[in-house]
Amino acid sequence: MGRIKLIIPTEEYAEQVMAYREMFLKNGDSFDGCAGLEDVGSYEEWFDFENRLSAKFGDAYVPSTVCLAVRKEDHKLVGMIDYRHKLSDFLLRFGGNIGYSVLPSERGKGYAKEMLGLMIEKCREFGADKVLVTCEKANVASAKTIIENGGALENEVPDEAGLSKCGIIQRYWIDVR
Repeated sequence: MGRIKLIIPTEEYAEQVMAYREMFLKNGDSFDGCAGLEDVGSYEEWFDFENRLSAKFGDAYVPSTVCLAVRKEDHKLVGMIDYRHKLSDFLLRFGGNIGYSVLPSERGKGYAKEMLGLMIEKCREFGADKVLVTCEKANVASAKTIIENGGALENEVPDEAGLSKCGIIQRYWIDVR
């Protein structure tokens, strides 16, 4: 592995982040791990995660660390991933600690597995013992990614939040110690 690195977003990647947004909108993809990228019109607006998301979610807001997954060889943004430092009731039921997405053109190349592995290392640095990662039941590739990173399926729950297309959320725990 070792093909990508996780970096905190910087202005250097503004154009790629906004192109990522446009591609996901065009494809009708879910913006998992993107810190509300679908809700903004500019990189500057997106980058103000803390203020924007705490205003949107109020008391249910959970601080997170958002990272870009950048391919080392050409500095191309291939994915996004975030670690939510706590679990709100909603996140405990449906969203988990970690969300991630990969550009449609870069899927099937193992980037999601590598991204999740790198983020698990960061979670260890943050002092986490275990993390919850969820996916919709129909997303076999995501389930495989989670399992390959040590995920153990706890259960499946009805998607009462309307996050998935299939209506079932799978909840996996990963021991990060």
